[in-house]
Amino acid sequence: MIKDYFKMAVLNMTHRKTRSWLTLIGIFIGITAVVALISLGQGLQYSLTAEFLALGADKMQITAKSPAFGSDVDLKNQLRERDLKIIQSNNGVLRVATFSQRTSKVEWGKDELAFYPINGWDTEPELLKLSEDYMTLKMQDGRTLKAGDRYKAIIGNDLTNPDKLDRPMKLGDKIELNGTVFEVVGIYKKMGDPTMDSGIFIPHDTLRSMFATGDRYDAFVVQVQPGLDPEIVAEDLTSDLRRERGLKEGDEDFEVQTPQDLVNSFNAIFNIVQFVILGIAAISLVVGGVGIMNTMYTAVLERTKEIGIMKAIGATNKTILILFLIESGMLGLVGGFIGLVTGLGLAKATQYIGRVVLDTTLLYALVPWWLIVGSLLFAFVAGVLSGVLPAWRASKQKPVDSLRYE
Repeated sequence: MIKDYFKMAVLNMTHRKTRSWLTLIGIFIGITAVVALISLGQGLQYSLTAEFLALGADKMQITAKSPAFGSDVDLKNQLRERDLKIIQSNNGVLRVATFSQRTSKVEWGKDELAFYPINGWDTEPELLKLSEDYMTLKMQDGRTLKAGDRYKAIIGNDLTNPDKLDRPMKLGDKIELNGTVFEVVGIYKKMGDPTMDSGIFIPHDTLRSMFATGDRYDAFVVQVQPGLDPEIVAEDLTSDLRRERGLKEGDEDFEVQTPQDLVNSFNAIFNIVQFVILGIAAISLVVGGVGIMNTMYTAVLERTKEIGIMKAIGATNKTILILFLIESGMLGLVGGFIGLVTGLGLAKATQYIGRVVLDTTLLYALVPWWLIVGSLLFAFVAGVLSGVLPAWRASKQKPVDSLRYE
């Protein structure tokens, strides 16, 4: 019996091809938008979560709560030498790398680039590796900084890109930063962060001397002792720094961020953004539902005599109701299938553009099984719900009145 219902639904849809296709547009557009957005959203969430966790479960970053990160403004809550000593004295801390950032004009040859980020790295091997691991930076060419370097520099990958610069930098180039000449000894691989990819990395002591930063720091990267829980160590460090700064709990003017904190913060913000975007896309589904309802009402009128004949030969109200509900559901399902295929194609095309044109791996189309099943099921249910009123009206028609209808 169910098989016959679906056969009749498909037959009726093919008899009204133009109207059926026009009806599908609303569902098709809505499902396309939903599938593409969810696929790209899931991919972005997966990529960023992987990036955050790649920082290392045993590492965390400490910064001042200030919009002046990387600026020359001397604020009371900036990280200082005394904070570094407090952190180093904690039994849960294995090592601490320091980091500072400033901006400077960069000159080489006849070219000048303004306001490129200059990053200060520790040159002690273990501390330098800690910073590079936390920032997920890897060498592409040349060498990294080493103890004893003063006027050597590593450059981000964007500074070697001929598509971004008329005269790309290369190993061995002499570049001038804030009036001081440095030699480029290394190039980092592209990592997707514009600040890092366009940055220049020099010894921290040299940066502090050039920009007269005193005992101020912009960030500390902390590595936890093996076997200890980073979350517990983070709480201990928060308590130590709060006590040293004379602050009450909840009044902290600094932040201790573990990779899991970054993941949680990102997911909270991302879920809100994705919910709003999907809400906008759902408007198309509402429009599609109205279109299906309109089509089914028209079908009821056109098939009034047919309904009377079916009832005259024994069809019950339930049979008529199920038949029209399946037909409206099939309209939604076909529109959902087309939208699913189009949405996945759009998501994959966006992923390709991101990798080839924008040179980023963050645009990634992830297609979980529940997205495919859920999209088709949702489209079918939306079609069925849109056809409830027309189907109910068809089932309630009296056979005699239906047979008289012209």
